[in-house]
Amino acid sequence: ALSVAAGQGVFSLGRVQTPTLVMICSRYLENRNFVPVKFWQLKAHTVSGGIFFNVQSTAKWEQQPEAIAALQRVKDAGQLSVKSVERKEASQEPPLLYDLTTLQKEANTKLNFSADKTLSIAQSLYEKKVMSYPRTGSRYISEDVFDEMPERVALLEQYPRFAGYAAGLDVAALNRRNVNDSKVTDHHALIITENLPGELSKDERAVYELVAGRMLEAFSGKCVKDVTIAVLSAGDTDFTVKGSVMKSAGWRAVFGEQETGGDEEAANLPPLQEGDCLPLSGVDLLEKQTKPKPLLTESSLLAAMENAGKELEDAELKASLKDAGIGTPATRAAIIETLFARQYIVREKKNLVPTDKGLAVYRIVRNKKIADVEMTGMWETALAKIEAGSMDADTFRKGIEVYTAQITAELLLVQLSVANGETCSCPKCNNGRILFYPKVAKCSNVDCTLTIFRNKCDKQLSDKQIVELVTKRKTGLIKGFKGKNGKVFDASLVLNEQFNVGFSFSEKKAKPKK
Repeated sequence: ALSVAAGQGVFSLGRVQTPTLVMICSRYLENRNFVPVKFWQLKAHTVSGGIFFNVQSTAKWEQQPEAIAALQRVKDAGQLSVKSVERKEASQEPPLLYDLTTLQKEANTKLNFSADKTLSIAQSLYEKKVMSYPRTGSRYISEDVFDEMPERVALLEQYPRFAGYAAGLDVAALNRRNVNDSKVTDHHALIITENLPGELSKDERAVYELVAGRMLEAFSGKCVKDVTIAVLSAGDTDFTVKGSVMKSAGWRAVFGEQETGGDEEAANLPPLQEGDCLPLSGVDLLEKQTKPKPLLTESSLLAAMENAGKELEDAELKASLKDAGIGTPATRAAIIETLFARQYIVREKKNLVPTDKGLAVYRIVRNKKIADVEMTGMWETALAKIEAGSMDADTFRKGIEVYTAQITAELLLVQLSVANGETCSCPKCNNGRILFYPKVAKCSNVDCTLTIFRNKCDKQLSDKQIVELVTKRKTGLIKGFKGKNGKVFDASLVLNEQFNVGFSFSEKKAKPKK
């Protein structure tokens, strides 16, 4: 229906594909339209027991004069007094084993692999019998599989990267956090098999090491640290600092990873006591600004798909999407690839950014049921009732048919418009308006022949450039055209009296004679 409304090209929708596109578009627009707000904080420098460290103000000032006044009061105080010191032992459980989605997220973050590429590699490792079945939604293993883990850990003593750690891991006291028969679905979590890998490609080895390393992490002990949180004061301003000392690396020793603290965290703090007075070595006024939510990457999109439904208010719908999200571990990569194939999104470095076409579809469907996670929740609830025998499958089917007819009727009433809400009328017939497609822009009037191809001498024209060409009959200077001889040139485009597109070259000014 959307393709018919558009008049040309393929515009696909789907109960998972469309909410996923909406996630990408809404985050992109939120990020692009974000207006940063400035604020100020103080950072003070001090020393105790020969250890220099910094503390940061708990207050954030939205007005610079107020921050400057606080800065002066801190300077006038000349010292920092310790108001409170909290010491505690903090332990961090090892991460759970991978299911497919968490493996795809990790591979995207650490290796910059797409979800589809990770699935393909995982499938190859499975076929080579060195990794378990990849299309799993479970992060747990059963008791009988756990019985095989000492053997799998011992196998990694022969794998150079993990040999040292595997040899030192007590296989008689493996962490049982991942063992839960009730949470194992059709397939258990991703683990290595009893076969040591032979010849692997670079990418296959990278994914194998993620899975093998995560398996070692999952069966290791907790990471334990001594954490100190201190509050200091100067004038009427409180400052805070957090320090930590590793007692036992536990699972973090597998890859040797350390958590990175914020600007206010020190690796180590001196032994502070409440009531201590410390010298003020200096104080800085820091100008900062609020930051927008980042654009989605494949990793964060997979997480959003996995966690979709957590914001729903309806308890039954929320329960239907709990531990499931939208899509399945086996289909999420394909859904993302479909958005690429439909030219709804593109990659910019690691970020997922909607195209003009994707944004146009988003503006049409964003307030409709097909774009709503709630609809997926309703369907998942109905399917669960059918499985339990409390709903007739034919009733569900008839409901889907009614819904399909409604959404089709809605979509047939819409038209795709220019990205960013711009519209322009056709200068040739003065009746139609310009519609934008991936390869062309053309008049909506079927009797009008105005067509502008996006690709001009190896240069892809944007919607904005086409709007300028149609409304002003000439664009500004466009750089990067490539001639048949391979030479690159710059020119403006013009729409002549016959409504054909041509080039206009600016005349070079003659250099004045000396």
